[in-house]
Amino acid sequence: MNSAVHSLEPAATMSAAPRALPAWTYNHPQMTRLEYERILRPSWQIICHVNSIPRAGDYLSVDLGVDSVVAVRDSHGEIKVFHNVCRHRGARLLEGAGNCPGAISCPYHGWSYRLTGELIGVTKRDTFPALERAELGLKAVRSQVMLGFLFVCLAGDPPPLEQLWGSLLSELAPHRIDDMVPLGPLYIEHWDADWKVAMDNYLESYHVPVGHPGLNRMFTPDYDDQLNLPAGVTRGISWMRERPSPRWSERMYQQLVGGVSEALPDAHRRRWSFYSMLPNLGIDVFPDQMDFFQVLPRGPGKCAIRGGSFGHVDGRREMQVVRYLAARINRQVQREDRFLCERVQQGLTSPSYEPGPLSRLENCMLEFHDLLRERIPEVRLAQVPAKFA
Repeated sequence: MNSAVHSLEPAATMSAAPRALPAWTYNHPQMTRLEYERILRPSWQIICHVNSIPRAGDYLSVDLGVDSVVAVRDSHGEIKVFHNVCRHRGARLLEGAGNCPGAISCPYHGWSYRLTGELIGVTKRDTFPALERAELGLKAVRSQVMLGFLFVCLAGDPPPLEQLWGSLLSELAPHRIDDMVPLGPLYIEHWDADWKVAMDNYLESYHVPVGHPGLNRMFTPDYDDQLNLPAGVTRGISWMRERPSPRWSERMYQQLVGGVSEALPDAHRRRWSFYSMLPNLGIDVFPDQMDFFQVLPRGPGKCAIRGGSFGHVDGRREMQVVRYLAARINRQVQREDRFLCERVQQGLTSPSYEPGPLSRLENCMLEFHDLLRERIPEVRLAQVPAKFA
């Protein structure tokens, strides 16, 4: 995806054009550590849709770098988010997703906590004469719900999500994302590519005609229909082509999707919209469903892609067919993106590589790089700084 963040006039010489980050930044342990501390922890990170944990006691845990958080719905129907760490000796409390009716119990020594976080049970309580239970509840994590999705922030003080997204929220209102339910479990993929390579890829459409032939058969590239907000939230729209795709699954989706999305305004029935929020979130909105994906570092040169799909409860056979076709198309796009990102990661290890000039179609990627340059000034250096050695 791209946007007009920077006013880039055609450069008179190649040297005048903005360039990508140096190769060393995509495969260095110190970079991974600093990115987590300075970029990811102080930003809003998506956890799940509120309808992924609909009942009292339902929980979902997420690992975010060295942090682990757990979101749990309490007996009053409210969602709480805590650090997923026992206050006794630090054991991880919960894994994955499930239900813990009534209380959260530590698997190590059996300390137990209310779903609202208070410490309520200590085994062998008489061996802790000075223990004050009121001081040892689970540590809360700052959280906020937007579009039905639960977000957390582990450090710093970013603006509220409504302020970041601004007018885009009214644009998304017809889709009623708040009311959607999961169409399947959340997934995690492990790619042999740095998280920044994956985000670079999502933040530009320059590669779509070559790298995603199926998308290019079905939709116009989102080069010219852009909206940029100053806080790092951007949008690109691809419009469905009038000419049917020669491929069966693509052609059938084009033919059927308008008929099953009649509740939407006409324009929303003919487009795929791609939103991003820096540093690492993508939200894709289609007439029949939506999805999110989150790109997380997994060490130097590696990342995890975490995401899921959501839609309104709809038992119509036609909707099931459309969603099947959309999932098939998107799985192919994801395979293509993984292939491309891993090839880039391989190429970045070559001593011959020097950062090339960026197109004006890569402006969102440039905004991302400027965020990295601001927070981690060392990335401005062409070679690994001596203090990183």
